Amino acid sequence: MSELDIIELKKHIIEDLNLEDYTPETLDAAAPLFGDEGLGLDSIDVLELILVLEKYYGLRVASPEEGKKIFQTVQTIADYIAANR
Repeated sequence: MSELDIIELKKHIIEDLNLEDYTPETLDAAAPLFGDEGLGLDSIDVLELILVLEKYYGLRVASPEEGKKIFQTVQTIADYIAANR
């Protein structure tokens, strides 16, 4: 994905997950999405991320195992979108 596409993805994530403390510029694409070191997202947020993929990119997550690989960082989501468009 291009840098503009990653910014668009960040906007979708920020808006759909109501991450009010972030902007596309402050959301680090390489930061972990889950855990104390990253955004600290939870299982409810995974459902929202799945909806982002479906709603904006027409992509579905086939299994929980695939989801664990996809939803590590914003960059891994972007890579999945680029590979499956």
